[in-house]
Amino acid sequence: MAAAAGRLRAVARLSRVLLFLSQFYILSGGESPNLPPYLMKCPSNGPCSRLPADCIECRTNASCVYGKPAAFDCTVKPQVTCVDQDFRSQKNFVINMTCRFCWQLPETEYECSNSTACMTVSCPRQRYTANCTVRDHVHCLGNRTFPKMLYCNWTGGYKWSTALALSITLGGFGADRFYLGQWREGLGKLFSFGGLGIWTLIDVLLIGVGYVGPADGSLYI
Repeated sequence: MAAAAGRLRAVARLSRVLLFLSQFYILSGGESPNLPPYLMKCPSNGPCSRLPADCIECRTNASCVYGKPAAFDCTVKPQVTCVDQDFRSQKNFVINMTCRFCWQLPETEYECSNSTACMTVSCPRQRYTANCTVRDHVHCLGNRTFPKMLYCNWTGGYKWSTALALSITLGGFGADRFYLGQWREGLGKLFSFGGLGIWTLIDVLLIGVGYVGPADGSLYI
C-alpha cells in the first residue's frame, strides 16, 4: 500500500510539472509547428460567411462592376472549420461583398501607421506615407496591406484651451509661448512686456483661431 501511494504521489507531481511546463510554453508565445499562424484569427465551428478574410481564399469575379454588390466563390483554408446556416460542416461557400479594391475602402475600414516626424501645422499641409491594413472582418479585392499618403495628424498632448487661457491671463509674460515650446518667442515677450501689450493681443487672436500651435508641429487635443 505504501509503495502504491508513493507511485501515486510521484505521478501527481509529474502531472503538475507537465501542466506547469505546458502553461509556461503557452504564455511564452510558443506555437505548434504544425499549426499555421492564421488559425489564431479563425473561430472554430462558426458561420463560414463570417470568417475573417485571413481564414478564407476567394476567386476573383471578373464580371463584378466597381461599387456594385457581387458574389464571390470562397473556400476555407486548411485546418479551418466552419458551418452553414444548418450547422453542417462546410468548405465551399459564397460571400456577397462590394466590388472594390482594398485601397478604395472608406477610412473607417482600415488602420494606418502614424508618424511624428512631420509637421501638422504647416502651409501647405504636410503628408506622409502610411502603411495601412484592412480590418479583419472587412472583405475586399487585392492586397490587404497597402501604402497611402495621409495628412500629418499626430498630437503632442498640448491643449488649445490651456494655451488660450495662458495667452489671455499671462500672455504679457510669454507664458503661452513657453507652454507651446516656443522659448525664443516666450523670452521676447517676457523682456518686452508682451510687446507693450500689442504682441499679447495679437497672440490671443492667433492662438484663438489656431494659427499658432505647438512648436513640435503637432495638433492640439
